[in-house]
Amino acid sequence: MTHLNFNLLKKGALPLFCLLILFTAACKKKKPAETTYDVTQAHNLTNISYGSDNYQKMDIYLPANRNSSTKVFVLIHGGGWGAGDKADFTEMLNSLKVYYPNHAIININYRLATQASPAFPKQIDDIQLALNEISLPKYSVSSNFFLFGASAGGHLSLLYAYGYDPNHHVKGICNTVGPADFTDPNYLNNPIFAPSYGILISGGTQNSSLIQAVSPALRVTASAPPTLSFYGELDPLVPATQMDRLHNALDSLGVYNEKTMYQGAGHGDWNPTQANDYVAKMVLFVNAYFP
Repeated sequence: MTHLNFNLLKKGALPLFCLLILFTAACKKKKPAETTYDVTQAHNLTNISYGSDNYQKMDIYLPANRNSSTKVFVLIHGGGWGAGDKADFTEMLNSLKVYYPNHAIININYRLATQASPAFPKQIDDIQLALNEISLPKYSVSSNFFLFGASAGGHLSLLYAYGYDPNHHVKGICNTVGPADFTDPNYLNNPIFAPSYGILISGGTQNSSLIQAVSPALRVTASAPPTLSFYGELDPLVPATQMDRLHNALDSLGVYNEKTMYQGAGHGDWNPTQANDYVAKMVLFVNAYFP
């Protein structure tokens, strides 16, 4: 039997095995517990990180008494892929909390695009990362999503749902003035829109394969989710022809869809009558496909 030499301790010569014991004990200290959110309480969380970039943040609303069946609204702002902020959708988030108090909501920021760092594919990647985050057990919600997107956010919503959701977690889309087909001559042959291609994809208008790859109307499949769209007849940023190019593709594959073209309207700037119609149609659509 080995005996500890206390004389060595008195002299300050701590035996090696004692150092190892102390080191092992230090290594076994428990890590701080991960934050979990009481399911009996509602939570309003702001600027939750879903990635390491400063833009990869989102606001989250978690309803009280949620569980693994709680559905999630996803808000994706616009801004031409290179601008905009989740704050643009704060009013929508607050309205959804009133209309659908039992649904969770995330309102995401994503990495903005530049000519040197185009939107595709990083912004699609960011949507996936945000959905991965809200699907973690600590939030106690389902992986059933309904996407609301406006302008560039409408485009990203459509593109993600049609091309990057193989498990069909997206159950519906509300697309407001989202570009849908960049092969449309009204886009491709108009010099006003040329800079947008360079922000969206590497190579801009010269990269025909990527132009097709980022066109949601060309990515539609028969299993695409129900889609609701709103466009403005006089939109200076998104040609009115985009609506039919998208919805004709949905019709051809038997995907349920609804569309509205507001006469005399621009880029989402509806008049009061149109705004009331917009809200009423959204509520009916969500009630039917994401109650």
